[in-house]
Formats: sequence, structure tokens, C-alpha cells
Amino acid sequence: MKFLETLKKYQQQILVVLFLLLLLKGCGTNSEVTKLRKEVESQREVLKNLPTKKDLQIEGLKSEKRMIQATDRKMLDVQRQSEIDKEIEKLNK
Repeated sequence: MKFLETLKKYQQQILVVLFLLLLLKGCGTNSEVTKLRKEVESQREVLKNLPTKKDLQIEGLKSEKRMIQATDRKMLDVQRQSEIDKEIEKLNK
């Protein structure tokens, strides 16, 4: 009985203290959310910098052209080199 009377007497103060505790807990959670957002942004940057299929095709054509230039064959290889250059230009557009 005495407990309930005390509770009623200090009801507003108890509510203010509980509200402040909840507010402080919420602020701590917000910093965790901020850390997670930064982590997500860094992961997005990594994904943006990964090579695409188009990049791989261009690099493959360039390596084929280097291989052709390293060999001694001439006539057919010159035609293929010009074809490779055209394909690379088309992919870069």
C-alpha cells in the first residue's frame, strides 16, 4: 500500500527518468546504424570498381593483339589486328 502511494507521488519523476534512459539507449543504437551505413557504402564502392563483362572483353582483345604482335606471322595477323582495333573502339563507345 505504501509502495503504491510512493509510486503515485513520484510518478512524473519516474517517467522522466525512464524517458531519458530510453533516449540514451536510442542514441547508442544510432551510432551502430551509422557504422553499418559506412560499411555498406564501402562495400558499394568495391562493387562499383569490379570489372564488367565489357571490360573483360576489351582486355581479352588487347591480349590477343599483343600475342599476334609477338609472333612472326604477318598477312592474316595484320587483318586480325585491325579487326581487333575496330571491336575495341566499338566496345569503348
